Amino acid sequence: MAMNALTLLKQDHNNVDQLFSRFEQSDDPIEKRQIVDKVTEHLSVHAVIEEEFVYPAARKAIEEATGLVLEALEEHHLVKVTLWELEKMAPTDERFDAKMTVLIESVRHHVEEEENELFPQIREAMTQEELDELGTTLENAKLTAPTRPHPLAPDTPPLNMIVGLPVAVLDAVITTGKEALGKVLNRR
Repeated sequence: MAMNALTLLKQDHNNVDQLFSRFEQSDDPIEKRQIVDKVTEHLSVHAVIEEEFVYPAARKAIEEATGLVLEALEEHHLVKVTLWELEKMAPTDERFDAKMTVLIESVRHHVEEEENELFPQIREAMTQEELDELGTTLENAKLTAPTRPHPLAPDTPPLNMIVGLPVAVLDAVITTGKEALGKVLNRR
């Protein structure tokens, strides 16, 4: 059975917020780095599926949604830039926690706007069948979405869809390489 698109997106929001809470409660730099890496993966995938499918569907179904969607795209861009910066920082850097705190505040604001403003409009404009179909599309898109932030990549169709898969493959290669390097270094 297909999951409603809005249910899937809210589930993603909740999963990321649980990671945020873990980050806020942790004092261990190694754990914080692992949490930030997971947050990066989750938010990168989530942003891509919203940009490729949810926002275009919202703009098509709801005439007044354009302003909210454009604002959401800008919020996504800032999140991607921040994630990209965090990816390159050591968890012991004096600005690591501060940068993550700003990211958390920004994402929580974005989620609140989406869930309280955009999602009700989408729920009203689309049928249950359309929401279920969109949910299936989102679930499938998650399997091939990039897992790292790409702030300079296109964020609207059709270019984001053309660039998405090659970038996702590159992300997988980079992630595999990092994991292999970590294993080699840990053996010493």
